[in-house]
Amino acid sequence: MLSNHLQNGIETARLVWSRLPNSDDEALDEVGLSKKSDGSRSESLDYEVIENNAYREEQAQRGKLMVGYYVGVKWFFALLIGIGTGLAAVFINISVENFAGWKFQLTFSIIQKSYVAGFLVYILFNLLLVFSSVYIVTQFAPAAAGSGIPEIKGYLNGVDTHGILLFRTLIGKIFGSIGSVGGGLALGKEGPLVHTGACIASLLGQGGSTKYHLSSRWLQVFKTDRDRRDLVTCGCAAGVAAAFRAPVGGVLFALEEVTSWWRSQLMWRVFFTSAVVAVVVRTAMGWCKSGKCGHFGSGGFIIWDISDGQEDYSFEELLPMAIIGVIGGLLGALFNQLTLYITYWRRNYLHKKGSRVKMIEVCLVSLITSVISFGLPLLRKCSPCPEVELNSSIECPRPPGMYGNYVNFYCGKDKEYNDLATIFFNTQDDAIRNLFSAKTIHEYSAQSLLTFLVMFYSLAVVTFGTAVPAGQFVPGIMIGSTYGRLVGMFVVNFYKKLNIEEGTYALLGAASFLGGSMRMTVSLCVIMVEITNNLKLLPLIMLVLLISKAVGDAFNEGLYEEQARLRGIPLLESRPKYQMRKMTAKEACGNKKVVYFPRVVKVADVVSILQSNEHNGFPVIDHTRNGESLVIGLMLRSHLLVLLQSKVDFQHSPLPSDPRGGGKPIRHNFTEFAKPVSSKGISIDDIHLSSDDLEMYIDLAPFLNPSPYVVPEDMSLSKVYNLFRQLGLRHILVVPRASRVIGLITRKDLLIEDNENSETVELQSTSVRSL
Repeated sequence: MLSNHLQNGIETARLVWSRLPNSDDEALDEVGLSKKSDGSRSESLDYEVIENNAYREEQAQRGKLMVGYYVGVKWFFALLIGIGTGLAAVFINISVENFAGWKFQLTFSIIQKSYVAGFLVYILFNLLLVFSSVYIVTQFAPAAAGSGIPEIKGYLNGVDTHGILLFRTLIGKIFGSIGSVGGGLALGKEGPLVHTGACIASLLGQGGSTKYHLSSRWLQVFKTDRDRRDLVTCGCAAGVAAAFRAPVGGVLFALEEVTSWWRSQLMWRVFFTSAVVAVVVRTAMGWCKSGKCGHFGSGGFIIWDISDGQEDYSFEELLPMAIIGVIGGLLGALFNQLTLYITYWRRNYLHKKGSRVKMIEVCLVSLITSVISFGLPLLRKCSPCPEVELNSSIECPRPPGMYGNYVNFYCGKDKEYNDLATIFFNTQDDAIRNLFSAKTIHEYSAQSLLTFLVMFYSLAVVTFGTAVPAGQFVPGIMIGSTYGRLVGMFVVNFYKKLNIEEGTYALLGAASFLGGSMRMTVSLCVIMVEITNNLKLLPLIMLVLLISKAVGDAFNEGLYEEQARLRGIPLLESRPKYQMRKMTAKEACGNKKVVYFPRVVKVADVVSILQSNEHNGFPVIDHTRNGESLVIGLMLRSHLLVLLQSKVDFQHSPLPSDPRGGGKPIRHNFTEFAKPVSSKGISIDDIHLSSDDLEMYIDLAPFLNPSPYVVPEDMSLSKVYNLFRQLGLRHILVVPRASRVIGLITRKDLLIEDNENSETVELQSTSVRSL
């Protein structure tokens, strides 16, 4: 019996895996929405509160104790999100560092006898890790490919891309990141950690995963898209805080980069979540310092500490620093454009050939990366070790089997090191730490830095967009710190000053490239300060970020905006287009015929309309005694499907069930109308109705939204755009200009004191008397 249950569970799991839509099998239709192979599209989210009778009845039953309970549960969920994201980040970091440590330790021990054998072992180790990553993504979690930030940004902007917040996506993101980053590809784990935090937050918000029997009923508290949006925002901030160990930077990243709506209450919860992540990561790293985590444990809470670097800077250094900002803007814009072209070619030609082609492509990229990172240092001559002080912590060269600064790789003498291997043949964190390091003037030659810059830049462009979890933060820091250190070498040689550190210019270069590519300013500035522990360089970081963003904006949009457009995610940017000022709401509607329902509608007519179009909202019209048409509300497609499936509200009479608008009992709970997170929900094809059912009627009045947002037909489209985006709407009704006014609300009318009865407050100053 147990074996039968196990076999049924395996078959169910396989069926669920196969039904998830593949994010790569998409094509862009004529309106720019992503249209998947089954004909479905990315849908908008219902961030607006639907104030139907079920909602109002639920709100009326809520007392202060229930409201306090909901607030307490939100804070508890913020705590759980912080703990979960922090543990996931620690697990990923420990796994990546240990896999990389074993790889380099084994390779270094073998090359003491044979470089050919070491080269083969190095390639096979990387191939095995990368293959595990691409296999997980292509076979089990296609939505886990890429960084995930464009999809999460779209979700918080109001666009639901199916599959991005599922449990399988979370698993694929975690284990796929371990394989791709540990396999030495030119990508990072920071972007996937943001997606990981969002998945954890979303799964907590829906009470777990019901498909895999990992759900808890007492966690199923929040059913609306608005509440889930707030939880996902906390998850995004937690991901950045865990990736860079920068809690304040995580809050600002969520505010500046991914969210479209922000509230002061949400700020507190996001800040609390990031603080919890900081505590979890700090505790885990303190536990790992005792050697319990293998190769992970030597680092501190600050990833790249340069607090002992350059103390001060002079006025004449501002010009080369500004040049770094210009270079970062140019290279960042070029990176965005190249990745856009290559990703477009992949999605429209290469990846349409199936999963096997994706796996072969990633394995080829891994092979090329391994050959370059191992082969190029062999062509570089070794340099003699610099003279160091007796009390210095610098050790040159490193002992065999060790990696870090001054790597002895293919050197004939003992007191020599290979500067190109110090960057290439290393983990990305250690390579950046070497480039940022102070008191290491002349550690790298200009030829080696230029070689690494060209090769790693090319690898990052080619690797981005493959079918593995990929972040661009750390590769961007690698690229920027390389040309920044190059500029620093020229500044040291030109000014001949002892207090100038090449590592300072490497930090500014890293900030400039990220600013030129991702176009972040405030959050990136705080993140760079937090991860380097040097507040003195804050004005310089601000300078290069402003310059690099201005230069990059002159050519194209940011990396995530470009990738979101390529994926067919219709993001609403913060500002409307200039031509919208000359358009009206009526012109935007065009000549399309509005599909609407009468208040009491025949079931057969509802089914016919839902089958004949893909609209998600329908105005509901009622007629007065004088025969005039009156818009009484908006009915959502998902709510209609719930009514058709339940059948409890069907009636034989074509007349309103309650003409006076009150007294009819509500047969539905408000939570019944909630759509499952990141899921298609109910489809009209899933509902089976008999011929008798089709002849019955439904009164839509108790279930519609009686107060949708309405604009006059001659309102400018830019004003409609701002209203739509700032309120997080899904639909706006356009109506002719109203003929009469019943009142006017001002600021004073909205200032209702807590001790006043809202039902007796008279808006005397703004009432309009009937003539």
